[in-house]
Amino acid sequence: MQYCVWLDRWLDEYVAVDSKIKTVVRYEEIIRVHIKPELGNMDMNELTADRLQSFVSRLMKTGNSVTGGPLSSSSVNGVISVLKKSLYDAYRLSLADKYVANVIRRPKTTEKLVSCFSLEEQRKIEGYVLSGKDLSMLGVVVCLYTGLRIGELLALEWSDVNLEAGMISVSRTRHEGRDADGNFRMIVDTPKTRSSVRFIPIPDRLRPVLLKMKEGSTCSFVVSVCGRAPYMRTYQRKFSTVLKRAGVPYRNFHSLRHTFATRALECGMDVKTLSEILGHKSSVITLMRYAHSMTEHKKNMMNLVGSLLSDSLPDPTQNP
Repeated sequence: MQYCVWLDRWLDEYVAVDSKIKTVVRYEEIIRVHIKPELGNMDMNELTADRLQSFVSRLMKTGNSVTGGPLSSSSVNGVISVLKKSLYDAYRLSLADKYVANVIRRPKTTEKLVSCFSLEEQRKIEGYVLSGKDLSMLGVVVCLYTGLRIGELLALEWSDVNLEAGMISVSRTRHEGRDADGNFRMIVDTPKTRSSVRFIPIPDRLRPVLLKMKEGSTCSFVVSVCGRAPYMRTYQRKFSTVLKRAGVPYRNFHSLRHTFATRALECGMDVKTLSEILGHKSSVITLMRYAHSMTEHKKNMMNLVGSLLSDSLPDPTQNP
């Protein structure tokens, strides 16, 4: 069986039935852009381990269709995942004589450094947004004080916000994906993980901001432009403009979430509580990701412990 024929069937009958819409869209794009052009016309029994590894190696060198340069490690790993899953299912169903994709070597990936705004930069952003007339950009302040992801923010509806009880319910996320014609379309889906479904308490000082947004709203979405929810890329571009006009160096929108986490730790929030608010699977993820943000907090705590040391010892700051 030709690999392209199996990929279409696999995506429709085995992936789409029990996967998130985002996963289906991402797999479809990987198959259409990367796999089919080079491997699609081959019979699955012709796909040797060496052939697959050569394909992956090419992606790592010249796989970026826009620049002609290397495809990112995360993107290459996405392609490898599709290769492995689709070919294993073909082997399991006796549509291929053997399974060879298990020996593909994945590119090394490194944990991205967490980037956040300084307190001074945060104040500049808040000042610009709060004094402006664009109510949609007040969503930036909401993210700074709730840690919402951009997809969660743009999927948020007023029915999810209980101002009286002071609580936000997070149960959906939005993202965009390209269809077969290459056009972007909005997709509403369940959050990233099961733990991402959560309730976030609204800080008292954030309530007037949300109330102002609600009073000026003309649709069901908390963040809206011209009566409808904006595309994610449109909102990210508007955020970039805000940074420029506020005189703050560019960082991506996700840095607002990192900034919230960093400020929370600086204020003394415990890791377990922060983990639940961020919607992480476990506190370990939060601790590993934001350990660097706790440096000053660790120093202060160690000095508290160190203060118990006997006063009869010489002061190291005094010359003998």
